[in-house]
Amino acid sequence: MEIELKLLLDPADVNRFRRHPLLKKHAVNKPQLRQLDSVYFDTPELYLKQNHTALRVRRVGKRLIQTCKSGGQVAAGLHQRPEWESEVSGATPDLPALLGLIESGSAVAGLMSAPALAERLQPVFATRFRRTIWLLRLPSGAEIELALDQGEVIHGDQTVPISEIELELKAGDSASLFDVALELQNSLPLRSANVSKAERGYALHTPQATMVVKAQPLRLSPALTLEQGFQQLLHNCLAQIQGNEDGVMHGDDPEHVHQMRVGLRRLRAALGLFKKVIPAPPEIVAQLRWLAGLLGPARDWEVLASATLSDVAGSSRHAPQLEHLRQHTVGEAGKHRQAAANALASRAYARLLLSLGSWLEGRRWRQQQSVEQIAALSMPLKKFARSKLAKLQNKLLARGKGIKRQGPAKRHRLRIAVKKARYAAEFFESYFPPKRMRSYVQGLGELQDMLGVSNDRNVAAGLLQQIAEQRPELDSHCELAQALLDDGGKRQAAKIKRAWRRFGELRPPAKSGRG
Repeated sequence: MEIELKLLLDPADVNRFRRHPLLKKHAVNKPQLRQLDSVYFDTPELYLKQNHTALRVRRVGKRLIQTCKSGGQVAAGLHQRPEWESEVSGATPDLPALLGLIESGSAVAGLMSAPALAERLQPVFATRFRRTIWLLRLPSGAEIELALDQGEVIHGDQTVPISEIELELKAGDSASLFDVALELQNSLPLRSANVSKAERGYALHTPQATMVVKAQPLRLSPALTLEQGFQQLLHNCLAQIQGNEDGVMHGDDPEHVHQMRVGLRRLRAALGLFKKVIPAPPEIVAQLRWLAGLLGPARDWEVLASATLSDVAGSSRHAPQLEHLRQHTVGEAGKHRQAAANALASRAYARLLLSLGSWLEGRRWRQQQSVEQIAALSMPLKKFARSKLAKLQNKLLARGKGIKRQGPAKRHRLRIAVKKARYAAEFFESYFPPKRMRSYVQGLGELQDMLGVSNDRNVAAGLLQQIAEQRPELDSHCELAQALLDDGGKRQAAKIKRAWRRFGELRPPAKSGRG
């Protein structure tokens, strides 16, 4: 199992990195220099890529080494994946030699045993870079191979630069990788890298639009402890957050901001679920709030520009006036999206991810926990899930009382309760009867959507007022839009009541204690 942390380094900072005190303090050898030239192989239809596998042959001095990496997981720049290597006599992969290393009957063995695979393999891209290697030995006893890679990924006449640091764990705890990264990041603007060299090569080979990354379903083992489950949930949330980074920074699809914000909300919801047993460090909580404070306005303005105003304009004879207003909101949305993109490129965001990774991998919560909290860490996650869902259901039912008479403030609190119940239900879905849980999650989803539209209208009202104050020439346009929103709000209230009634008829997956 290869465990390594990848960090992006600006080429302009390479000399500063080489002089970093950490190298003098922890390196046990002089830096070793290697020229590494690799060719990656796949079939014409990219069979290996489709199965999340990379296969390369690398020249290291006079030796040729084939490497297969498959599956694994990535979070906060930490790559954990199975790896198989063997020396080969030629410049193409030797699949029989590789299969001799892979466990017989495993999914990877089946993948690499596909009929005529060897005959269909062909070079798809290459990498060429110079690697400088230091072996670090930390006071904790951990050993880390630190590599500085500088070069390029090559496909035909196209190239993308490589300038990154890899911290590979040789002995000790994976949290030590984050400790080293945080020490480096004190004086260098390093960023976590979730994308491997192979993924960059495939992006050159087959350019595609940046994908919107939604939350991946969780399949939690019944044997998981509370602590193990907590780690899995946070990894799942981080994957959604980081999966949308590139889209927020370089794209224009509002869905990237939305899904990154959803990932952040899910992560904060998970921290809230476990806070009595695993309290998050205040500095991490504060930084998550900072990030939410930047993604929120970007999302609010994009919703106003791309959904709310478009909807009311489409059903109004005043569409030209509203379109003029909408164009103004598009500009505002762009400004706030750029602010969010700048935040993701900042050292503060990089430090947040590294701090989260260190806290999560090192289980740092154990350092300041009470005896009762430490004992609770080993309780079955399934028992914890049942208790939490029941409590959230009780709170939701209490929040929904008198829904017909609720004003915006109470309805907002109800929406938050629905959201927390839904995220928890999705986290623990695999622990409950599938049919009942599916109906419950769908009911929560319908409620959340209905309440979300209502909230969007309330947010829109605030933004329209802000526009009217700052741009008096658009005041009449804002009044028109608000009137149309008010009219639609009455219909939305009726939809919420119906959705709440349907939800009340469902059987919750865990007993709520209210009949």
